[in-house]
Amino acid sequence: MFGAAGIVVTIVMVFGGYALAGGKMEVILHALPFEMMIIGGAAIGSYILSNSGAVLKHTVSGIMRAFKGPAWQGQDHEDLLCLLFQLLRLGRSNAVELEEHIENPESSEIFRAYPRILADHEAVAIITDTLRSASLNYDDPYQVEDMLTKRIALIKEEEMHVAHALQSMADALPALGIVAAVLGVIKTMSAIDQPPEILGKMIGSALVGTFLGVFLAYGLVSPLAQRLSAVKKHDLSFYEVIKSVLVAGLHHHATNLCVEVGRQSAPEQLRPSFVSLENALRDIKRAS
Repeated sequence: MFGAAGIVVTIVMVFGGYALAGGKMEVILHALPFEMMIIGGAAIGSYILSNSGAVLKHTVSGIMRAFKGPAWQGQDHEDLLCLLFQLLRLGRSNAVELEEHIENPESSEIFRAYPRILADHEAVAIITDTLRSASLNYDDPYQVEDMLTKRIALIKEEEMHVAHALQSMADALPALGIVAAVLGVIKTMSAIDQPPEILGKMIGSALVGTFLGVFLAYGLVSPLAQRLSAVKKHDLSFYEVIKSVLVAGLHHHATNLCVEVGRQSAPEQLRPSFVSLENALRDIKRAS
């Protein structure tokens, strides 16, 4: 919603200001299809050339994610903390029963109570792999923390590929605009025998290329890349909460304290309140 509003405001303010200043829109509209073909086509072609198939495959979904916003909300963080609380408590009381849950999370009543988390393969894999490793005596909290940090860093690198690719495209667009402008100048020079009013329009059309390259780069594509990057970082904080709780558990802190460590590590705007989380954990204890 905010992304679409930002695009509308940018376009209206730029072209509206130009029109109000007395600029003639017909010059831009006449040149726009051809300049967009040159600049947009070259940008898309270079994007395909410079990126792998995996990045190309996820480009459209990445752009949609930038407009939709973060996948995880405040309630999801509270649900995650409740899930981890149940798993840690079960692991300390009945390690054999915990193993059944982590080996088959799809059929686990604990995991199935939180379908949004269960649908995230990476989140479930981090939880189950870490708990499984602890059951196999790989439970040095410092080594596990280092392992999880590296794992989350790899996830971040993969998740940021599309944002970085879009930013690279944005960096190239002004130069591609110059290419279009130079081609327009070449066309103008080939018609140097024409009267000044015709040459003026041709030069104006050529300059549209420079304008479009800069406008697309800094008005649309670069902000889109930055928005996607922010959304991805926002979602990756979900995995950081998982790491914080599990590492605290390996330090043998009380289960409630482990969950509180995770709550404190959540981003402020997504962090469930202490009272809300305490009430949710109390309900879990009563139900068990």
